[in-house]
Amino acid sequence: MIPTPNQIFASFERGEIERDEVHALMALHARELIHEMEEDHQNPAAALVETLLARRSAGRLARSHGGRLLREVLVALADAPDFPPTKYLWNAAHPDIPMHCFLRMRREPVFRILAIRPRSGEFSVDVEYGNAGRGKGTRRTFILKRDDLWRLRVVREP
Repeated sequence: MIPTPNQIFASFERGEIERDEVHALMALHARELIHEMEEDHQNPAAALVETLLARRSAGRLARSHGGRLLREVLVALADAPDFPPTKYLWNAAHPDIPMHCFLRMRREPVFRILAIRPRSGEFSVDVEYGNAGRGKGTRRTFILKRDDLWRLRVVREP
């Protein structure tokens, strides 16, 4: 699995990889993005439906929990270890990117936030990712808690 851009830059800053390796790994990410854009261009109806479903889901979550909390949850999940959707969440902290861009409702691999529940200073977040078939995706629950700097972090899985 290709590391996320955040992981690539962190490795570079620690001196573990060279500048050429950074460029090569980032080029792999760019190729994946270009491939998805080509798929959207080939099937604009499916791309539109995907966008509308993601907007509806993000809007529902934002209305229920607030846009700021939803973005914080996405940022916290982006740092979760051994979590394949981090590949799509690495830039969730950027406020210029609409939140629906991080959700993948039907396009594989899917990434859906099923529920966010506050629990005595913590948040329980249920997600589904992987296979797009109904009930075939992997479901996980994360417990998020604020750290000393008041940022949400994944602390454990129940």
